[in-house]
Amino acid sequence: MSYRNNRSRSGNKPYNRSGNRGRSSGFSQRPVELHKVTCSKCGEETEVPFKPDGSRPVYCRECYQQQRPRRY
Repeated sequence: MSYRNNRSRSGNKPYNRSGNRGRSSGFSQRPVELHKVTCSKCGEETEVPFKPDGSRPVYCRECYQQQRPRRY
């Protein structure tokens, strides 16, 4: 039996790349609650998907990208 005979009529593989058969990946599709915060670096108001507890600085997207160590 050849590989061609194991494929479905539509030409799709029976499994997707993750190895499951169309089942969800385990992540729910519920809406994310955003919290308004002020960036610790530039002072711009932004929203983040977690509730900050005040023990660590919170950055806007642009300042966070500058703050992260670069991987090469």
